[in-house]
Amino acid sequence: MQTSSSWWRGGVIYQIYPRSFLDSNGDGIGDLPGITARLDYVASLGVDGIWLSPFFTSPMLDFGYDISDYRDVDPMFGTLEDFKTLLERAHSLGLKVMIDQVISHTSDQHPWFQQSRQDRTNDKADWFVWADPKPDGTPPNNWLSIFGGSAWTFDSRRQQYYLHNFLTSQPDVNFHHPEARQAQLDNMRFWLELGVDGFRLDTVNFYFHDQALRDNPPVPAGEAKTLGAPDSNPYTWQRHVYDLSRPENLDFLKDLRALMDEFPGTTTVGEIGDDKPLERMAEYTAGGDKLHMAYGFDLLNAPHSAGYIREVIERFQRLAGDAWPCWALSNHDVVRSATRWGADEDPVAYPKVALAMVLSLRGSVCLYQGEELGLPEADVPFERIQDPYGKVLWPEFKGRDGCRTPMPWRQTDQGDFSSVEPWLPVDERHLPLAVANQEDDANSVLHATRALLNFRHQHPVLREGDIQLVDVGDELLGFLREHDGTRMLCLFNLTGAEQVTALPQAYAGSARLLEGAGFTAELDTAQPQAARLVLPAYQAAFLALD
Repeated sequence: MQTSSSWWRGGVIYQIYPRSFLDSNGDGIGDLPGITARLDYVASLGVDGIWLSPFFTSPMLDFGYDISDYRDVDPMFGTLEDFKTLLERAHSLGLKVMIDQVISHTSDQHPWFQQSRQDRTNDKADWFVWADPKPDGTPPNNWLSIFGGSAWTFDSRRQQYYLHNFLTSQPDVNFHHPEARQAQLDNMRFWLELGVDGFRLDTVNFYFHDQALRDNPPVPAGEAKTLGAPDSNPYTWQRHVYDLSRPENLDFLKDLRALMDEFPGTTTVGEIGDDKPLERMAEYTAGGDKLHMAYGFDLLNAPHSAGYIREVIERFQRLAGDAWPCWALSNHDVVRSATRWGADEDPVAYPKVALAMVLSLRGSVCLYQGEELGLPEADVPFERIQDPYGKVLWPEFKGRDGCRTPMPWRQTDQGDFSSVEPWLPVDERHLPLAVANQEDDANSVLHATRALLNFRHQHPVLREGDIQLVDVGDELLGFLREHDGTRMLCLFNLTGAEQVTALPQAYAGSARLLEGAGFTAELDTAQPQAARLVLPAYQAAFLALD
């Protein structure tokens, strides 16, 4: 039975990218007061809480994922008082508030790093990962940055290299140092005492590194590459054995869980970019003493056939035990699912059935702003690209700006996001999909999203039940959800063609179609032991098994 302290278990969390949600002061950049002004809209969706991408003090070289002060709001987004107002308003609407925590690395402008780089003897000298060059002056090993090039940058003052898994301006914190670890836990305690309901943990498996600094091996020929970066990135050519997912991380996650347990009802969801993300998800969330939830990139990836999704579910279930996943189809780091999965599909019908599928899986769900509108990936011309990742790997990889463009509220020049030209352009294709337009269209993706979330709330089996895959043919995805004596069969046609399947004999005699999810299906029970289900293109069926 779900309680108020376990709201997150099966909960749906709406991710807000603050720069692009709503600009309240006319500078072209979204801010905290803008988010507060639209919380009624978020609550109207039927989600359980929000996750705010970083709004902390930062030089913004990686748009807030390079933090220079963990305990304050960047003036671009407002003030700490603005955040407190947002928190109070969200709570009054019944919304939980989770915030990003980027503790694996800081900005090079953070006072800790500014002190650490001065010499090898100061109080913060070992709070970051420093290493001597090889005798020929080259970096200590072959580790690569996800954002391109070596993961090591030389500093002339210390005559050493420092580690950065991302930009050179994002030095990695040395989690082998107990004081550095505790300082990051203290930063999180600050926000918990302020009243936040949990944290999304950026790169949660990157905290520790191999102290012997051993070289990573190459990916063997023919084996799958990591899902954490595009194939065109040399980062994917290595097996990431020594630079991340180290065993010491488990002990730190236990320390973090002990902190969270001091604040009942709070939760954590970790982002896992790994060669074996489902294994890490299971390992990091099992046992009730580490993370509450975690997500990987298996459904944030390009493959999306019914067979692929079946394989992901099956593999996680094989590993899971009592582990708890958090699923997402879109976020601020990947091409929007309406394009990544649905580019060749019906632009309205496909996002609806994809959402129906992810909202029916065992686990919690993150819903990214604009996903409820079926927004496609925006086309951002090179001269407007802001993302440093995109600039380095262009044109094979265009960066992450296409999923970060402003939220369209009305069909106006700037989508009613701002009164001036925004930091990223509004895609013309987004304007007809604006919130105001979809509010007036009963067949819109927005209306479908609300119906699906309401359906999920009406049927606790979807939030809390176990899951078992069901064979309904190659073209359909089917699984059984079961909880406390209630059984529900869920079937999804993610294709543009009608599909017909015979229900498994064990369920055929007792199945009846449930209404309320907003989809069309036909169940033929003329021969009870050989019931047939007809699913038109892009439709789902939810069947009660009495």
